Amino acid sequence: MSEVQKIMLAVVGVFIIGFVFVGLSKEKQPLDQVEAAAKIRNNVAMQSMASDKCPPIIKQQTGEQVFFPSEVLGDKETYVTLKWVGENGDKGGFKHASCTLHAALGGITELIIDDKVVIKKKI
Repeated sequence: MSEVQKIMLAVVGVFIIGFVFVGLSKEKQPLDQVEAAAKIRNNVAMQSMASDKCPPIIKQQTGEQVFFPSEVLGDKETYVTLKWVGENGDKGGFKHASCTLHAALGGITELIIDDKVVIKKKI
């Protein structure tokens, strides 16, 4: 066997060993880890959807732009409620705003600005 054939055989052997290691390292995750990861992804999706949909409606209703909520409530599975404290309550803005988003509806189900219900949908 020539030197070139030995080198080619060694390279092929390294590739085969590499494929075996990669195949063995990809084990299935336990069911509880898969469920926990799904819950986290769902919670993040709800919060990002609420962060996208609520501020434009609050600005449309009050004329005041909101950025970061002062409080985030929810059960981490079905709904999330974002609350803001307004800065221009005396000058035509708002004092408090609360926006609730339910995952089942995929949109805003309740919007309350200064104790006035702007949006109220049944679930």
